[in-house]
Amino acid sequence: MRWPLRFGVAAVVLAVLYGVGLGVEAGLIEYVQRIVLLAGINVILAVGLNLINGTTGQFSIGHAGFMAVGAYTAAFLGEQLAPKLAAALGPGAVASALTFNLALLAGAAMAALAGLAVGAPSLRLKGDYLAIVTLGFGEIIRIVFNNASFLGAATGYYGNSPAGLPPYTTFFWVYSWVIVIVLVVRNLTFSQTGRSLIAIREDEVAAEAMATPTTRLKVTAFTLSAATAGIAGGLFAHLQSGIRPEDFKFEKSIDMIIMIIIGGLGSISGAVIGGVFLAVTLELMRDLQEYRLVLYAALLIAIMLLRPQGLLGSQELGSVLARLRRRARP
Repeated sequence: MRWPLRFGVAAVVLAVLYGVGLGVEAGLIEYVQRIVLLAGINVILAVGLNLINGTTGQFSIGHAGFMAVGAYTAAFLGEQLAPKLAAALGPGAVASALTFNLALLAGAAMAALAGLAVGAPSLRLKGDYLAIVTLGFGEIIRIVFNNASFLGAATGYYGNSPAGLPPYTTFFWVYSWVIVIVLVVRNLTFSQTGRSLIAIREDEVAAEAMATPTTRLKVTAFTLSAATAGIAGGLFAHLQSGIRPEDFKFEKSIDMIIMIIIGGLGSISGAVIGGVFLAVTLELMRDLQEYRLVLYAALLIAIMLLRPQGLLGSQELGSVLARLRRRARP
């Protein structure tokens, strides 16, 4: 009886998402809709990066490279698939949805392969050395796309249409992928594999002494984290009319790290909160023009001084709320 129940719950959730998406499109201006979509993409990036930086305790600062791989793969493949699927299925929502999701999965697969290629040799390193390797990879990827003439080189890739890439990214698809990725990462984190990853974070030498395959588990977490960044990249690409190598500079990786630090390293709920916080905060400060980044930096400093472990620390939101309820009882 579990699977019919799960399918029923999934159908209800998708129906609710679709209805909310229609309400968002009808009731919010385009500018606010964009912030809502960027918040969802940030959540995917933060939850994925938290798996390697928070749960496993490694330090990657080149995740913008994996996002770029997913973005360019999804954008390019989507342009190639669209006419073929439209000819086979007829132009319409079904062909567009299938094109978009196949492109996203291809972007995730390519980003995962890139993560495996980087992680397999480099995750034997620790601390600052690993950070330097991932930083170098992110810059290499950006430079490769900056010189790839068939992808537009430095001017960016805008697809075959004069209007740019198709606007496939909607509220429904962004938050459907948010739910899928959060559930996958949560199930992994609270499984036996997740407990082994936490053991690696706490004391890698002790984990190795207990016969835990530390390198294999770290590579697995890194590959899955890269795949989630690839999906976020594909969503980001089709949110805009085009993508440029400059969209995936080092600062983008720093933004991802800020998300998980604000929310709390090791907390999935914290990563979600951090992703939404970053998207909303940057946009709220946009009207301040030249003072925007200064105020943003001051806000981050204040958070780190007042709450250095992040908003939730390493705990989940449910545990924090339960503890607060217990304290509130007489």
